[in-house]
Amino acid sequence: MSLFAIADTHLSFGTDKPMDVFHGWQDYEARLAENWRAIVRENDTVVIAGDISWGMDLAETLPDFRFLHELPGRKIILKGNHDYWWSTRKKAETCFADNGLTTLSVLFNNAFEVGDVAVCGTRGWLAESCTDEDRKVLLREAGRLRMSIDAAKAFGKEPVVFLHYPPVNADGTWCPELFSILQEEGVRRVYYGHLHGPSCRMAVQGETDGIRLTLISCDALHFSPKLIENF
Repeated sequence: MSLFAIADTHLSFGTDKPMDVFHGWQDYEARLAENWRAIVRENDTVVIAGDISWGMDLAETLPDFRFLHELPGRKIILKGNHDYWWSTRKKAETCFADNGLTTLSVLFNNAFEVGDVAVCGTRGWLAESCTDEDRKVLLREAGRLRMSIDAAKAFGKEPVVFLHYPPVNADGTWCPELFSILQEEGVRRVYYGHLHGPSCRMAVQGETDGIRLTLISCDALHFSPKLIENF
């Protein structure tokens, strides 16, 4: 059994939002499926860290989630900034159950035991948040992160955190509201997405203040899930 991760699949089978207008994204769905099937087995788990579908509501996302469901392994999904279809965890879980999408689980204020670790996390927010509204969102995300880490620790296993937004920007701007929680809770590994194209080359990766940061956006990984751990 293994744990993999990827972010920013940006699927649009149910709506007209092609990603092939961007360099390197041509025929990426087929490439993603081929790479995924080559390394992920049915008893593995893949975390998809946000920006999953361009669908504006759950009905428009169904072709995208069917595509993911048919790929091997269990999928744990969390919200990204472009997941406009997202309303509540309950509605998503009901939609998946009603449509037989049994391999999909939602990470939101909770955690999942996977092998010797516990998967936890939240969307996160802009590190340079400065408006009052941004601050409100950021503080909500900080609360969700702490709640998810607490749920992970209840398993008695290492909490491995997945975010959509990077907790540290390329220019060194970091998000103290989130990073302080990671440090206080003794988190050692954080995986995040959101960055694309040239931004991938400038992403902060490696150890920062005792926490190892890793970018897992689709194009940064050449559309192949990243192995996190074998169990």
